[in-house]
Amino acid sequence: MLNGGAMPVIAILRGVRPAEVLGIGEALLAGGIRMMEVPLNSPEPLLSIERLAGAFGSQALIGAGTVLAGAEVESVAAAGGRLVVCPHTDVAVIGRAVALGLDCLPGFLSPTEAFTAISAGAEHLKLFPAAGVGQAHLRALREVLPRHSRIWAVGGTSALDLTVWLAAGAAGIGVGGALYKAGDTAQQVRERASALRAAWAGTGTKRA
Repeated sequence: MLNGGAMPVIAILRGVRPAEVLGIGEALLAGGIRMMEVPLNSPEPLLSIERLAGAFGSQALIGAGTVLAGAEVESVAAAGGRLVVCPHTDVAVIGRAVALGLDCLPGFLSPTEAFTAISAGAEHLKLFPAAGVGQAHLRALREVLPRHSRIWAVGGTSALDLTVWLAAGAAGIGVGGALYKAGDTAQQVRERASALRAAWAGTGTKRA
């Protein structure tokens, strides 16, 4: 389940390779991050998802990012993924993810896209690219969207602005390049994850 009391950060592992993914996943867990997505435009993404799910599926929510079609949802589920993250709002993708019992995080920017995603069954929404619109945009959206909907800020986010997004009403953030870039070592990832955990600790939010 998205968040579920864990630190509200989704690690975006774009470019990760199957040979290194377990070391990166272990580093993220050590740093307190328990939600991970491997974008489908990474090298052999389904193999990486399968390995992460097999090793850490009982401790973390594992899934795919940059999911663009319903057939890809099926492939993610077959690999053991439980999370589907999209850069856009696609009712077919949302509907298939919901039907399979997966957590779905469709991307949106406008109120129209947000309400379309909610009508299709999404409870969590990905504000993307978040840095391009800022916290004022999120606050305005929170005024009109259903209270049960949860918005995750993704795109240009990092440990430096985690607390700002949470204060603006975000359920959490997704972090890509500020946490992992292709070629980064597990130690680098662990240090950045620890910085995110320290930032979250500073919010006083209950931690699990």
